[in-house]
Amino acid sequence: MRSPAELADALPYLMGFYPDDSVVLVALHGERGRFGGRVRLGIPADRTQWSDVADQLAECLVSAGQDGSPRPTAIIVYLCQEPAEGENGRDVRDRLQPFAQRLRTACGALDVPVLEALCLSNGRFWSYCCPDFRCCPADGTPMVMPGTSVMAAAAAYAGMQVRGSLKDMEARLRPRTGQRAVEQEKALDAAARALVPRMLRPDGAAVVRKDTLDLAAAMIHRFRQDTPTGSNRARDACDDALITNAEAAGLILGLQDRVTRDRAAEWMDGTAAAPALRLWRALARRCAGSYAEHATAPLTLAGWVSWSTEDGPSARVALGCALSLDPDYTFAQLLHRAINEGLDPEPLRRCLREQHQEATSAAACAPSSGAKRSPSAKRPAPGRTAPAGRPRGPRGGTGPGARTTGGRGGRRSGHADRSRR
Repeated sequence: MRSPAELADALPYLMGFYPDDSVVLVALHGERGRFGGRVRLGIPADRTQWSDVADQLAECLVSAGQDGSPRPTAIIVYLCQEPAEGENGRDVRDRLQPFAQRLRTACGALDVPVLEALCLSNGRFWSYCCPDFRCCPADGTPMVMPGTSVMAAAAAYAGMQVRGSLKDMEARLRPRTGQRAVEQEKALDAAARALVPRMLRPDGAAVVRKDTLDLAAAMIHRFRQDTPTGSNRARDACDDALITNAEAAGLILGLQDRVTRDRAAEWMDGTAAAPALRLWRALARRCAGSYAEHATAPLTLAGWVSWSTEDGPSARVALGCALSLDPDYTFAQLLHRAINEGLDPEPLRRCLREQHQEATSAAACAPSSGAKRSPSAKRPAPGRTAPAGRPRGPRGGTGPGARTTGGRGGRRSGHADRSRR
């Protein structure tokens, strides 16, 4: 049995990030307590929900072992929450104690005991199960600094990494605010007004899909040619400078189409994966104001690329953000379930590769119409994209935006194209 200190130190490596305001249940297997599946949920502010949430979390973790994986032999409970104004860590521990007890009861009702329940708050942890004040004093035990423990060394050896706190990861996906958001919303309004007449033309939908994918390919090439360094915030600022407001607006509206989104998902491995992920994150940050729900598509694509490149924690965060905007978005639902069930993304990657080959073959066999296109106008294969010019303006800025003078009557047009699948 691991000590409370070892279990507290293990949590960020188990999750890949530092949970904020969350309850986490981790399954243990076998006599040596091998870590298994885990579930996480935000701690409900309404205490009347604690009983139902405890039952659902316990059932979810235990029932996951009925689909072929072994049933847990025990469970570890983590309650992570920072003190509110006027509170300290001990106050958080005392306030959450009934929730911890309810979780223990819910797991016990399914014949799976809770070996340890910990409260992590304000840089310290407390045990709800250990009565020995020598290892679990009333004032709590200071948390070990990241990267300084035996667990950190073992995790580094196994290739595990901590990507910061959950709030930091979600902050990279949040939409712009302030004047930049106003400018981006104007560009989205202009793009939405222009979209309707384009869609009404003969073969309008096919043309819009192709233009969107060609622009995405050019942006991915641009992002690959300019890889920023520094902190996450600095890198994101540089990425934001690589795409104009007008380009972002065209891509955001174009990705609301299910077929276009599925074709964009083909950039999921090889040299295209990293720049594609940066692009989808940048587009999610551009879904400002009344276009917030349009971020569901780029967030889902970001989750898919993260999962495809074996970054499960980042995938869960991106898909969680997508589902918080649209709980019925089927693609995000399926990916989120697949990750939680520990499935392999390779079958889906194989399907997307076949889809790309079929689309390429169909395009090659189609009779040419109008002027002959140059090879650079064709959509490049995943990992091999055509070059495109970079926007003018200094690195780290927001880039030039589309200037519009009209109203916002076209916004609904861009939203109507959106698919929940």
